[in-house]
Amino acid sequence: MSPDFLQSLGVIFLKGTHQYIMRAAFLISTLFVYISLFSQNTTISGYVKDASSGEALIGATIYSTKMDRGTSTNNYGFYSLSLSEGDSSGLVFSYLGYASQIKKVNLDEDIRLDVELLLTAKSLDEVVVEAGRLNENIRRPVMGVVDIPLDKLSELPVILGETDVLKVVQLLPGVQRGNEGTTGFHVRGGNIDQNLVQLDEATVYNPNHLFGLFSTFNSRALNNVTLIKGGFPADYGGRLSSILDITMKEGNNRRLRVHGGIGLISSQLTVEGPIKKEISSFIVSGRRTYMDWLVKPFLPKGNKSTYRFYDINAKVNWKLSDSNRLFASFFQGDDDAEYREAQGINYQINFGNTTGTLRWNHIFSSKLFSNVSLIYNNYDQNIAAIQDNSFSQVFSGINDWSVKGEFQYSPSIDHFIKFGIQYTNHEFSSSGTSAASNVNDPSRPLDIQKIPSEYFSELALYLNDEITISEVFSVSLGVRAPWFISRDVDYLDVEPRLTMNYKLDDESSLKGSYTIMNQFLHLIPSSTAAVPTDIWIPSTARTKPQFSQQWSLGYFRNIDRRRLEVSIELYYKDMKNQALFREGNQLVESLSVDSVLVYGQGWSYGAELFIRKNTGRFTGWASYTLSWSNQKFPDLNFGREFPFRYDRRHNLAIVGSYDLDDRWSLSTIFTITSGNVQTLPDGRISVFQGGTLFEGNYQVYTGRNNFRLDPYHRLDVSLTHKRNSKLFGNTYEAEWVFGFYNIYSRQNPYFIYYRVDPITNKPGARQVSLLPIIPSFSYNFSF
Repeated sequence: MSPDFLQSLGVIFLKGTHQYIMRAAFLISTLFVYISLFSQNTTISGYVKDASSGEALIGATIYSTKMDRGTSTNNYGFYSLSLSEGDSSGLVFSYLGYASQIKKVNLDEDIRLDVELLLTAKSLDEVVVEAGRLNENIRRPVMGVVDIPLDKLSELPVILGETDVLKVVQLLPGVQRGNEGTTGFHVRGGNIDQNLVQLDEATVYNPNHLFGLFSTFNSRALNNVTLIKGGFPADYGGRLSSILDITMKEGNNRRLRVHGGIGLISSQLTVEGPIKKEISSFIVSGRRTYMDWLVKPFLPKGNKSTYRFYDINAKVNWKLSDSNRLFASFFQGDDDAEYREAQGINYQINFGNTTGTLRWNHIFSSKLFSNVSLIYNNYDQNIAAIQDNSFSQVFSGINDWSVKGEFQYSPSIDHFIKFGIQYTNHEFSSSGTSAASNVNDPSRPLDIQKIPSEYFSELALYLNDEITISEVFSVSLGVRAPWFISRDVDYLDVEPRLTMNYKLDDESSLKGSYTIMNQFLHLIPSSTAAVPTDIWIPSTARTKPQFSQQWSLGYFRNIDRRRLEVSIELYYKDMKNQALFREGNQLVESLSVDSVLVYGQGWSYGAELFIRKNTGRFTGWASYTLSWSNQKFPDLNFGREFPFRYDRRHNLAIVGSYDLDDRWSLSTIFTITSGNVQTLPDGRISVFQGGTLFEGNYQVYTGRNNFRLDPYHRLDVSLTHKRNSKLFGNTYEAEWVFGFYNIYSRQNPYFIYYRVDPITNKPGARQVSLLPIIPSFSYNFSF
């Protein structure tokens, strides 16, 4: 453990401690005031699981017919429901796609009740599936939250047959995709670094493979994916725009299962099963590309080109007792690429993520649930290039250690309280170099072991109470106190969180929210002539934490017993302390880049429409976003405001899946958006007597992001065939997926550039388009 690390720990207790302790004491005392107010009642608690695998069902609803109220399971499948004492009550347990169960319980003492739900066959009547479902989206003070339907993920059309959860996120309201074909996403006018992507609570700094063409998440290993883009509860923080909370599967604790898939450029295999039946289980999932093998035979002599990526997910869990459970999860994803020509051109690119999470669940009582997590994550990128006798290299590394303790307390059916503390120690290292190089005098690469590290920490206390005040009004009140500590500066703030819900009737409600968020990390793009990369840097005395305030107002309605969900949300978000490069500065050589950065503000506002059909032979959703996103920097664009790079006025996505019969299903995705903005010259000045510099012309720019490209639209289609087959006398499930990306081969604009005709000396605009129609197929199996 380095002296810098120990010093950073010491800073926690030496700088501003009194102020932080006073605020922490206020939060804790407020909590105990809450607890003391509630009287004794009967509590039913337990776990809700999949009957066939023992997997936790996250977000399953438990509804009391006596109280006309309910609750839902947490991220571990645990629930706690406190009811007033009486004779008995009916409890309805339900989860989308599963047959509901009704249990009758006597309310004379606390009850431990674990329930297992069965998947429903497609032929079952939907009334059975929907019976007793709680209108949780209408009753609860929750907004800006969307659950991703993982069960339909494999059927949706995707590029090259690679199932991708981040591509689905791009199709949700309020979310703008990044560049075409990539997994980058921007939420309500925020930049890509303002999204917190978590896998089992561990931060994944770069969730991409193949320069963003695919995400690093293997959907076969995932249990639940939730996007939060507004109305943030207090247990989330550290980013301005969104939280993508991803939970890995625990592994089948009933029997051994093997799942696999073969695609055009990669294959994956998942094995899960019990270590000790119904006590302990495991899951291991791996994926690797074979692009490097496919490309090699077609390369010219003397050239070398390789690109390979892989990812591994693993998780084990133990049921130590009825009140104690232990989980250990691991993830690693890595990309390794090299391109070399005989003429001396050489590019080498390597980046990857590694995470590990150890968690202990403990049930203190039927009302009090706790979880303690130890979290590690690492991100490295090392990119180097030799071209035209010039050598460039950029390295960036991140190591984080985190400890988090959280308690969930359910004193009554009208209150659900979360409180906790999280500490993270960051170690950042970064360096870059650029120099002349040739065969006789090659430049030396960076010595990564000698790159100095910077240590800094984040500490946060939080408290959140979800309160039902009356039959029609409920509220979620929260506060989070984040503290950033480094050697030279510290920042302490209080972030209030408020979401209100007013129920108009049993099927509709009005909701409003207000949140404040701070972000102590910044992603700075670096674009040298040969090495494109991004560098994470911490806040400093000059580069202050990013800050946002967001207001939201929404109308939510369920139609036909929640078979159809409709919501409309309006939002306004104000962002301060945004950082960009000063004009003409784009090389990051270390973490100390304050002198070449400029600072400004951004704001975004708009309306989002979301319509989702949950059950039946046809399922899917439609989302439409009308939005404006702008920025203003005193030192850029002559101090005038300009549109954000991914400002798109209109964004429509329609996603549908139709079961033709028990074996065949058809899925489509149609999306149309306004074009991207781009900075283009307004004129040119010829260099005297011609010349070769810029083709003999200087370009004249009068505005930033001053031109909007043509609209973007495409249609993707896939056909899925499922059947049961036999191999060596054993039955297994087989699935073929045939798809077309951009089926009518729309030439969508990627960017535009100007070129001067050498004969006429007149400029002309040229459009670059990347992805035409792309067919794909994949084969998946499970036994």
